[in-house]
Amino acid sequence: MAVQDGFTHHTCVYSSDEEFLAMAVPFVEGALRRSEPVLVTTTSHNLALLDAALGADATRVDRAESLYFGRRPPQRVAAFHRWWRRRARGGGRPRILAEPIWPGRSAREQLAWRRMESGLNAVLAGTGIWMICPYDTRNAPAEIVAESLCTHPGAITGTEVSPSGGYVDPHEFALRCDAEPLDPPPPGAAAFAFDGALRPLRRFTEEQARACGLTGERAALTVTAVSEIAAHIRDHGHGDGRAAVRIWTRGGAVICELHEPGGRADDPFLGFRPPTLQARTGDGLWLARQVSEFLDIRDDAGGCAYRLQMAGARVFEAI
Repeated sequence: MAVQDGFTHHTCVYSSDEEFLAMAVPFVEGALRRSEPVLVTTTSHNLALLDAALGADATRVDRAESLYFGRRPPQRVAAFHRWWRRRARGGGRPRILAEPIWPGRSAREQLAWRRMESGLNAVLAGTGIWMICPYDTRNAPAEIVAESLCTHPGAITGTEVSPSGGYVDPHEFALRCDAEPLDPPPPGAAAFAFDGALRPLRRFTEEQARACGLTGERAALTVTAVSEIAAHIRDHGHGDGRAAVRIWTRGGAVICELHEPGGRADDPFLGFRPPTLQARTGDGLWLARQVSEFLDIRDDAGGCAYRLQMAGARVFEAI
């Protein structure tokens, strides 16, 4: 398995337990021989298969069940970064075997995960991570399996690596995913004119969040997410620091939109890179992505819209 320096990202399409192990065992054992950190996040079934194949060496492998290693794409990216920062200090090239889970996801969720799979090539650039993403043809939709060749520069079968002929630049892929414009806010949406002052915006957002049925921590997180986006528009936007704010409910969720006149989205991966000790553009959007169900950013004829979807009052889950 010869790889290059920098972030290396391969897809592995497999159709049986044997094909999974033919890739996973050499990948993990190669890391252990070189004393390189290795993380395996896949299904519980595959974790058990790999444990049996590795024997006593299984205790030297970091592991997680994919369903719980970042429930949403921004949280998944943050989990990768946390593991990398913790383990990369020990030396050697970090390796991650990361299987995305597709069954049971809505079309919108699938789109967000596909966008993230491509975006990892930009967001994890410079980490030195070698990542393999397995795709199980027994349960992943055929179109998503085929598209993995667009989101990964390389493909691996067993120990053989080949270029992905259909690979698409992650920025171009993100633009494809974001091609559909956002629907306009409903006429009855609560409205507020943000002029750069955060305190009145926080008060408005809290009032509307509570009017939508949110209380306690969930209302507070909504206020935080909206405030972080507003601060980003004020401090890093391309307009005059103002925004038209709308809040409404849809399908049990609370929707918050901030529209920046004259704004534009320069980087489709703003908010996917965790903050560092030195402040960067997009740090506030990272927090907004972490606490929301979705954050869509779209340019339109009048500027740039930042649309949050927050879990509604009747959604019961760990936050």
